[in-house]
Amino acid sequence: MGTAIRVAYGDTYDAAWVYDAAVVDRRLAAGSLVSCVATEPDGSLLCHGALVRSEADAPVAESGQAVTLPAARGRHLFTEVKRYLADWATAEGLFGLFSEATAAHPFSQKANLDLGAHETGFLPGWIPSTVANNAATSAEEGATTVGRQSAAIFYLRTNRAHERPVFVPSRHRPEVARIIDVADMRGAVLHDEPPAVLTGTSAVEVFERDDHNLAVLTVHEAGPDLEAVVIQERDTQFARGRDAVFLDLPMERPTTGTAGDLLDHLGFSFAGLFPNLHVSGDMLRLAAFRDPTLVTHDSATASEHGRQLLAYVLADLARSS
Repeated sequence: MGTAIRVAYGDTYDAAWVYDAAVVDRRLAAGSLVSCVATEPDGSLLCHGALVRSEADAPVAESGQAVTLPAARGRHLFTEVKRYLADWATAEGLFGLFSEATAAHPFSQKANLDLGAHETGFLPGWIPSTVANNAATSAEEGATTVGRQSAAIFYLRTNRAHERPVFVPSRHRPEVARIIDVADMRGAVLHDEPPAVLTGTSAVEVFERDDHNLAVLTVHEAGPDLEAVVIQERDTQFARGRDAVFLDLPMERPTTGTAGDLLDHLGFSFAGLFPNLHVSGDMLRLAAFRDPTLVTHDSATASEHGRQLLAYVLADLARSS
């Protein structure tokens, strides 16, 4: 897998573990990684895709590690590989699959829509200008834009899941409810729930992404000190020259609505609903930027729902800047 990804992405792919054959083998053996390939009759690789789960029995997976080699161009193998993985996930009882597509052009987004997936977010500035992607780019798709580009996030439901309450900050409740309805995600947004009381000490895990020059803060526990913790970590990351800090709040926790309202004035804007492979359950992802002008805003969409969601993300980014 690492060799194929290096052909397509060089050394810039945003998950460094894919280049380590030993790590790939361990994940395959553990069941937290499931790969699918399309090959020529002689066994030479044409296309690869994979599902990654936080644990082997996690009910939701992230679809990624997509590589379409030049010999496969125009044969629609990428869509067929994703469809095979979706069928596998359905048979295994997974609730659904998240996946990421570049927002620089609509072509890879259309592949997700053709499978029945829907947009759940746009991560502004997620992809640095240094990332080279030759895996699915053709002359038809146009030239690469300059600046930090956005990524579109999709969700494909593969099985009906149990209903559950979803807790989000008050300002974002209507948009989150709309996303859940369109994407057929599990959960119902609680609109009139009284604010949860924050107690104890906050637990925030930091994942630094040197390859993307950003950090992801994952809130495991939200206490009354959360604002101070987030401010300190945000400022520390920006002082180190990080371009972006993303903040993940677990939507299953009643404290998330209160925590999000508490942090609303700290420059974090809405990015969408996204899985976090370090935490069970779906997350509300927010974003803050050291210099918002670094973010390229010429993102493309492939559906009306996507256009509405991107407009919401960009409007909230402008509000918070």
